[in-house]
Parts: sequence; structure tokens; C-alpha cells
Amino acid sequence: MITETKIFDTHAHLMDPAFDEDRAMVLSDLGAHGIGGFTEIGFDLPSSEAAVMLSRREATAYAAVGIHPDHSEGVSEENIEDLRRWATTEPKVVAIGEIGLDYHYTREGILRTAAAAGKELDPALLAGADPDPEIQKATFRRMLQLAREVQLPINVHSREAAQDTYDLIVEELGHQASGIIHCFGYSVEMAERFVKLGMYIGVGGVVTFKNSRKLKEVVEHIPMERMVLETDCPYMAPVPLRGTRNDPRNLPYVVEEIARLRGMAPAELVRITTENAKCVYRIPS
Repeated sequence: MITETKIFDTHAHLMDPAFDEDRAMVLSDLGAHGIGGFTEIGFDLPSSEAAVMLSRREATAYAAVGIHPDHSEGVSEENIEDLRRWATTEPKVVAIGEIGLDYHYTREGILRTAAAAGKELDPALLAGADPDPEIQKATFRRMLQLAREVQLPINVHSREAAQDTYDLIVEELGHQASGIIHCFGYSVEMAERFVKLGMYIGVGGVVTFKNSRKLKEVVEHIPMERMVLETDCPYMAPVPLRGTRNDPRNLPYVVEEIARLRGMAPAELVRITTENAKCVYRIPS
């Protein structure tokens, strides 16, 4: 698929070890596959620093710095200061993220899933449970406060925590928030509520899955002016590559599926979503 405007991947993890053997090749190949830029997303301090370093080296790379809910326990003010320093001194840091809430693998979430499935509980899952919701919420609140302080948009991970995510954003940023709900997995109604706050909806490979009816409905209903593309690579590879390592070169498959659902030309979809990405991340065209 060749378009005049190139695709922008709003959520990538190209510094993940999955790319250690061929990262340089993947990066050099992006332009030939219609990818014009991407944001490397931090999820803890080391990955945030790596995102900053990548943004310095690669002309088409931008960075987000933040603490993912899986890493929300034990976050210190010194950690916050590191994030603030990058956010205020690095010109290509464009967001605070990946931040948010994920209740799926908390102790309560594991117990709930096992009970619903009628399966015997795996003790190893409980031993490796994610931080409790109250810990996650405290760190998410601090990340939102940091975003407000440094005046950057947010990149939000939210799973099985829609209302708490929404409420905390409203409490800390009001009804004029700016950012992306990444890998959106909630209902059309919830998407509309986030859009009214000023948020964008991140759509990736999951939209190509046969069992992703809920996301397909969201894609069909939300305004195009509030949709952005993402990979979450190396995860979430689209059909027909599902189950393999994902990277931004696979985004044309996502474009084709969204264009089909919306009944629009792929080139126009790329133009709009790239404009949206640059708008939310405040990247000059």
C-alpha cells in the first residue's frame, strides 16, 4: 500500500529485547513500508531512558516516558524527578506514558477469572500478581499530575478498569484532557465518553481479529478525527501475521481493515490518522 502521507505508529516498543538481533534493519526499513514516524513508549525508568536515547538517534522516532501499572509499586519521588527531567529537557519527548490501570492480573482479577472459568487456581499466578488497584491508582494519579505539570499529553493503558481510569483523568486533568487510550478494549459508549474528554482512541492489530467485534464497533462509530494507529509491537500482530513478532511495517494490514469497516479509501485514513497523531503529540507537520 503506497500513500502520499506516511503512517504514524503512536505506540511502539522497538527497544524491546525481541528486536535486539535486527533492530537496525527494522528501523531502516520503515520508510520503504510507508511508516513515517513512531513513538517509542516507556513503561518504567530503564525503558523510558531507552526511548529517549532512541529518539535522539532516529529522526523519525519520538519518546514517551512513564510508569506502567505493572511497575507501579515502589515509585519514588526520585523516579518522578527523572521522568520530569526527560519530559522538560528532551525535545522529542511528546507524552507521559505508558501509564494507567490494569486490573486483569491483580490478585482480585486472577481470582475472578479463575472462578468465572471454573478452573483450579494456579498458585504461580497469584505469586506474580500485579500491584493492587489502590497502588496502581496512586501511581497513575502521580503520573497524571506530572503530565499536568509538564503540560504533555498522556498515553494510557487501561484494562478492566474503565471507570477508575476515566474518573482519575477527570479528577486530575478535568474535562479537557489530551492523550491516547492505547489498545482500546471497551464499549462504544465508553469510547464516546473518553472522546468527549479530549482523548484519542488507539487502534492496532486487534481490529483484524475475527473475535474483535467490540473494537470493530468502536472503529465504526467514533469520529475519525479521534482515531490513531498503533502497533504495541512486538505484541498484537495483525491477521495474517497473528502470533508472530509485530512491528510498524505491519500497520498497512490495520489500515486496510479500518478502511473496510469505515467504507473509505486507505490513503484518506492514513492522512487523517497521521494528522491526528501529530496533533495529539504536538509534532509539526
